[in-house]
Amino acid sequence: MRDFGGIVERSPVRVVRPRSPGEVAAAVHEAASQGLAAVPRGLGHSTYGQSLTSGVCLDMRGLAGVHEVGAGHAVAGAGTTWREVLDATLPHGLAPPVLTDFLDVTVGGTISAAGVGGSSHLHGTQAANVLALDVVVDGEPVTCSPGIRPELFDAVRAGLGGHGVITGATLRLVPVPDRVLCCTIPCRDAADLLRVQREVRADDLSGQVKPAEDGWVFEAKATLHSGGPPPGTAETEELSFLEFADRLRPDVEELVALGEWARPHPWGMVFLPASRAADVIGSTLASMTATDLGLSGVILVKALRVGHVPMLAAPADPVLFSVLRTASPDSAPLGTMLAANRALLTRAETVGGTRYAVDSVPR
Repeated sequence: MRDFGGIVERSPVRVVRPRSPGEVAAAVHEAASQGLAAVPRGLGHSTYGQSLTSGVCLDMRGLAGVHEVGAGHAVAGAGTTWREVLDATLPHGLAPPVLTDFLDVTVGGTISAAGVGGSSHLHGTQAANVLALDVVVDGEPVTCSPGIRPELFDAVRAGLGGHGVITGATLRLVPVPDRVLCCTIPCRDAADLLRVQREVRADDLSGQVKPAEDGWVFEAKATLHSGGPPPGTAETEELSFLEFADRLRPDVEELVALGEWARPHPWGMVFLPASRAADVIGSTLASMTATDLGLSGVILVKALRVGHVPMLAAPADPVLFSVLRTASPDSAPLGTMLAANRALLTRAETVGGTRYAVDSVPR
């Protein structure tokens, strides 16, 4: 069995497809009695085997579905994708305050990894916007929240499944606009990109670095629910909220057609202290070319708030620097890309940074 990263392979002793929290509890209890780990798996979008196991694989897609949409909240099974969440909430004019850029990952999967989105500079991670969780811990289904078993609530959010299996979540919802204005702001370098992210007021804000003939091109992406474009904007596009939230779908379809989606994805992802982020980003890019990124590789820079998520190890005032490599034909070899991820992590740790545990770094 493989995950999206396509680097690590593991064969589980068996795959269990539970359809209720009780069936998850039974599977976890049986696995424990046999001395086996029970590892939850949503859509397997991890990049270095985090959703794989040699024990019991719990296929959580059987726990999909949005069971309730109320004023300011929705109740969803852990195997529900964020696309399915939006399908249920948008008819009510509501959506989660933080969405992943790629919607076809599961609620339980991203909450267990923290979940960073374009609005995380305002609202923190997805894990910081959960009102309550249903969890199987020690083979028993329980509910936890900030007021009920708060120590468990804090342990399972961004806990990578190590402290319990999330089976359902009560998600915070906020009103959404009918239309959004998407703005592209060219930047001189990494420091300028981070300056724009500090100064621009936007509802969704991120940065991207693209290869060019003479080096690298930096640009900020700012999306506004109201008002005009920020200073320095070079391009604008008006989209519906759903078109913006699902903006990656055409790109993914193209990558699938090209075969790039199925290639290994050795992703390097680190949290950097904002005061040192530009230096680390600059030194990393100075040692890279487009070949080191791969045909469909992407480099993202995102200043964010973490929120109260104790299990997420990140410096104060963090910047998420993501070098999302693809091992394309004629790109750098996979082993070279993995070694570059290790070097990035070392560079980050030297300045007080940490790894984002969904990355591809040889342990």
